[in-house]
Amino acid sequence: MLLIAVAAVRISSRSGLPSLLLYLGIGIAMGQDGIGNVAFDNAELTQVIGYAALVVILAEGGLGTKWKEIRPALPTAVVLSTLGVAVSVGITAAGAHYLVGLEWRQALIIGAVVSSTDAAAVFSVLRKVPLPSRVTGVLEAESGFNDAPVVILVVAFSTAGPVDHWYVLVGTIALELAIGVAVGLAVGFLGAFGLRHVALPASGLYPIAVMAIAVVAYAAGALAHGSGFLAVYLASMVLGNAKLPHAPANRGFAEGLGWIAQIGMFVLLGLLVTPHELINDFWPAVVIGLVLTMVARPMEVLVSLLPFRIPWQEQALMSWAGLRGAVPIILATIPMVAQIEGSERIFNIVFVLVVVYTLVQGPTLPWLAKALKLGDNAGASDLGVESAPLERLRGHLLSVAIPDGSRMHGVEVGELRLPPGAAVTLVVREEASFVPGPTTVLRHGDELLVVATDPVRDATERRLRAVGQGGKLAGWLGTGDGRTEVTTTPTRFRLPGTRRRKPSKAGRGKPPQAGQGKRNARGPR
Repeated sequence: MLLIAVAAVRISSRSGLPSLLLYLGIGIAMGQDGIGNVAFDNAELTQVIGYAALVVILAEGGLGTKWKEIRPALPTAVVLSTLGVAVSVGITAAGAHYLVGLEWRQALIIGAVVSSTDAAAVFSVLRKVPLPSRVTGVLEAESGFNDAPVVILVVAFSTAGPVDHWYVLVGTIALELAIGVAVGLAVGFLGAFGLRHVALPASGLYPIAVMAIAVVAYAAGALAHGSGFLAVYLASMVLGNAKLPHAPANRGFAEGLGWIAQIGMFVLLGLLVTPHELINDFWPAVVIGLVLTMVARPMEVLVSLLPFRIPWQEQALMSWAGLRGAVPIILATIPMVAQIEGSERIFNIVFVLVVVYTLVQGPTLPWLAKALKLGDNAGASDLGVESAPLERLRGHLLSVAIPDGSRMHGVEVGELRLPPGAAVTLVVREEASFVPGPTTVLRHGDELLVVATDPVRDATERRLRAVGQGGKLAGWLGTGDGRTEVTTTPTRFRLPGTRRRKPSKAGRGKPPQAGQGKRNARGPR
C-alpha cells in the first residue's frame, strides 16, 4: 500500500494531475466493486476524518503562503469567497433544477457543495504552474477562505424543516467569518510570539508545536461558533510568515502531514463510493459540471472582480482554475449524515463531477496559462533560510563587557587574534549596535557578542581574558586574570535593546547578566 501511495505521488507530480484522482482510484480499487471488496458505508466517520484532514491541509497551505504575494490579493479573494459563492450557488442550483430535474433543496445543496474550490487541489497544482503572483495569490486565498461560507450554506440547506431566509444566512455567514478571522489572527500571533521567546528543548519539537497551534486555532474558532477552517488557515499563514526557528523544517513537516492527510482522506472517499451506482448519475453530473464550469464560475469571477479592473486574461485563467477536489465530496456527506432525501444521489453526482472536471481542468491549466501569455518564467525559488538555536551548531554565545581600565580599550578586532572557529559578531556601543570589521577599534563600555564553536570555546575565553589584561601584546606579556569578564549566555538571548547598565566601580569584576545589552529598535532578537 505504501509503495502504491509513493508511486501515486510521483505520477501526480509529473503529470500535473491533482493527487485526488490517483488516491480515489486506490480507494475504489479497494472498495466494494474492486479487487479488495471492502464494504464501507460510514458517512459520519468519513466526514469526521475528512474535516481533520482538511485542517491539516489548510495548515500546510497557510504555512506555505507568502504574505507579500497574498496581501494584494486579499480584497479580491474575500469578494470571491462571499459574493462569488452566492453567484455560483444560484446559477448551479438553477441548472440542477431546470436541466436535471432535481427538487430545489437538492439543487441548492449541490450548488453549495461544488461552489467550494479545494485547497489541496489548488495548492498541489498551482504551485507547480508558473503563474503570475497575483493570480496565484487570489486562487490560494480563495481556496482557504471559501470553505467557511460554503459549509454554513450546506449545513443550512441540509437541516430538516424550512431553510432560513436569505438575510439570516447572510448574517450568520458574516458573523462566523468575523469570529474565524479574529480567532485565527489572535492564535497565530500569540503562537508566533511564544515560539520566538520560548526555547524548546529539541529542534524537532518546533514543527509539532506549529501544527498544534494550527489545530488549537481550529478548535478555538469552532468553540466560539466561528469558522474553524478560516481560523486555522489564517493562524497558519501568520506562523508561516513570522520567521520562526527552523522554518523550513516546519514547512517540510506540515507538507508531509498534508500528504498523509490527502492520501487517507481520498482513499476513504474512494471506499465510500459504490462504483456501479455512479452509472445512472454520470450524465446529470456532466450537465451540472458544464453549468458550473462554463457559466457559474465565469460569472462568479466576472461579478466579483468587476471593481478591481483585473485584465480579462487573468479573469479567464481564474475561471478555469477553480479546481474542485476532496472538499466538495466531504461536504456531500453532510446531507447523508442528516438523512436528507436523495442524499446518496447528491453524493454520487458530486463524486462524478469532481473526478471528471478535475481530470479535464488540472492538466490543461498550464496550456491555458501559456495560451493567455500569463506564464511567469522567472524560475527562481525562494531560499530556505533557517534560524537555528546554537545547540544545533554546537556553539556558544559569549557576552563580553569591557569595563573602565581594561587594556582591551584601543585594540582592533583583528588584533584579538581569536582562534579559528570564533568571531566577534556584534558590538554594542552606547545607543547603537553594529557588526564590526577587522579594523574596528574597541572602547571602554563596549559589549561584544562572540560566537565560538564547542572545541575552541575555552581557548577563546582564555584569549579574551589575556587581551583584557595585557592588551594587544598579551601573547608576549603573558596571560592572567584581567577585569574583562566573559559569560556564556543561554541560547535564547536578548541582543541589544534591553537596558544596559554601565559597570560601576563596586560592580567591576562581576559577570554581566544575560540580556543586559542595550539594543536599538532595529537590532535582532
